[in-house]
Amino acid sequence: MVILAAGKGKRMGNPDLAKVLAPLHGRPLLGYVLDQARALRPDAIVPIIGHQRDAVRAYVEEECPEARCVEQLEQLGTGHAVLQTRPLLMDAQADVIILSGDVPLLTSDTLHLLVRTHRDHDASCTVLTTTVDDPTGYGRIVRADDGALLRIVEQKDATPEEQAIQEINSGVYVVRSEDLYPALDLVQNANAQGEYYVTDIINILQRRGATVIAHHTDDAIEVQGINTVADLERASELYAQRS
Repeated sequence: MVILAAGKGKRMGNPDLAKVLAPLHGRPLLGYVLDQARALRPDAIVPIIGHQRDAVRAYVEEECPEARCVEQLEQLGTGHAVLQTRPLLMDAQADVIILSGDVPLLTSDTLHLLVRTHRDHDASCTVLTTTVDDPTGYGRIVRADDGALLRIVEQKDATPEEQAIQEINSGVYVVRSEDLYPALDLVQNANAQGEYYVTDIINILQRRGATVIAHHTDDAIEVQGINTVADLERASELYAQRS
């Protein structure tokens, strides 16, 4: 189990606080994601830390002592971040679940169903998707005429037609460990951000003949990422409604 938790959260209003430590009902966002991870009873929980790493590490050690943090010293993208977990997980011969530390409302039921779909299809990689009215800021899910997953395109790299797509990438994946790291080694940063995207493993695995699928959840609220103060306020409202 991998948790992306290295981001700065530039639009969160407090540059001195790592985004995953922003409070939601008095608890850091990361706390909810650690709960998501533990609910699946994984062999390992590996948060990837970067910005304010000492503070994030201290929180993880207090909240989830069994977790083992790894550092992303340079913010070079999600693909580069996940690559930092190779020493701990490369030899696991298991499915690696990748979570985002800023997606606090995801339920264990959805995660269990995601993993079941992945295994029922004997997939190399499964992406959790949803459909939203306003997909601004999210990677778009591009499908073939028969509904098969073709690729994920980030907004800054998307054509106007692709930007109109309302099915989005949640940032949650299940990938076989034996496929994940060799694919990450081939990811390039020739994109508008100059970053190494974990989403690029989709095409890499497809070119190798691997099965890559998308699992859609109808509950878009669950996969809402927290990128701004407004996002956090909205998540707070939604959390209160669920409680």
